[in-house]
Amino acid sequence: MTGALLTLAASAQETDHAQVIDKVVAVVGKNIILQSDVESQYVQYRMQGGAEGSASSIRCEILEDLLFQKLMLNQAEMDSLTVSDDEVDAELSRRISDLIGRAGSQEKLESLFNKTMSEIKDELRRMVKDKTLQDQVRADILKGVVVTPAEVKSFYQNLPQDSLPMIGAEYEIAQIVKRPPISIDEKLRVKDRLYQIRKRILEGESSFSTMAILYSEDPGSAKNGGELGFTGRGEFAPEFENTAFNLKDGEISEVIETQFGFHIIQLIERRGDYVNCRHILMSAKVPVEALEEAQHELDSAAALIREGELTFEEACKQFSDDDSKTNGGNVVNPAYGGNRIALQDMQDFENYFPEFKNLAFVISRLKEGEVSDPVPMTTSENKDAFRLVMVKKKVEPHKANLTDDYWRIQTWALNDKNQQAIRQWIKNKAKKAFIRVDEDFAGCGFQFDWSIKE
Repeated sequence: MTGALLTLAASAQETDHAQVIDKVVAVVGKNIILQSDVESQYVQYRMQGGAEGSASSIRCEILEDLLFQKLMLNQAEMDSLTVSDDEVDAELSRRISDLIGRAGSQEKLESLFNKTMSEIKDELRRMVKDKTLQDQVRADILKGVVVTPAEVKSFYQNLPQDSLPMIGAEYEIAQIVKRPPISIDEKLRVKDRLYQIRKRILEGESSFSTMAILYSEDPGSAKNGGELGFTGRGEFAPEFENTAFNLKDGEISEVIETQFGFHIIQLIERRGDYVNCRHILMSAKVPVEALEEAQHELDSAAALIREGELTFEEACKQFSDDDSKTNGGNVVNPAYGGNRIALQDMQDFENYFPEFKNLAFVISRLKEGEVSDPVPMTTSENKDAFRLVMVKKKVEPHKANLTDDYWRIQTWALNDKNQQAIRQWIKNKAKKAFIRVDEDFAGCGFQFDWSIKE
């Protein structure tokens, strides 16, 4: 269990204990912190493997973090910040869908927490609303915080040299991608299959959710009966969004096409600018013959590059079907937008970006300047394709420095400046807010002055 699932699991496991020890241990404005809040987070910390520090010092750190959160909520109230029910419901639905996916089913989730789904939602709704308000206050605190190149250099120079981390090997990669076309006959076959499924649902032979579990090719939603959760405008493909927002509750769409394939959509509920839908996705498959032709084309391109008749960039312009052909085929690191990627990052990206699947395996076997043979790949739209890959540059493991790691040091410097802004904000606001901390925590070595103020 990880993330939100772990948080709720810890809370659920502490329920009986909380009933015995619960009391108010701190007040910030109108917001209270319970002993059970501290204990729940302490259990979560231990479950995640945290071991440094004594139990009392860890609880003190947890309480101080909760004091900061409540101070932000207090500021949100003073500034009359609001969050709409639609926003809360959309985020709540997303989290519930994620929790069900992690647990395996709604029944398993309810069993894990020993609570009904309604009770789980009630508990999460308050957390979601508070977190959204806190995010608004935090964004206001950090508004306008930037670091200049001079500040980045100064930050780096002030770092103790023996504290600079070692950076693992990183690669600058380029690719040439061939995306074989899909035949009209194949598209018609998939559309007809979806129309047959739609007909069976409309005639009452089966439910939409059951058919989604059986046939949808969207692994994220299929296990949840095709349900996507409340989602706002701008988060779907345009064709999908236009259809979803024009359906009535319970209505099932005609078959529509997006870059990901063909869909039928059922609107579960609409709340303002948010909709909760089910969908069934089916993709047209690239013919084997077209894939073989793409592989042969890339074989020819690789030979021309190796023989020096074309540079990789020239071959990319001539052969590639990918948008990256406009920048020489450079593969961009989706985490920060730069061109350098570590092998471990490539492996981590596989869980979110299909185009990174097996890329680390290919790259690890190439020397700098070497071009791979054509290798199969899956595009970001989950279509089969082939590509050539070249290692443009390999940066060997090294201690962090401004030349090789400017973007990384810039991020550290910005994070440090953000923390300074937050610390200054806490000092200013804690002087003015009503704050009371229980005497049981009087021995805590807090970073800030949380003494009683009225």
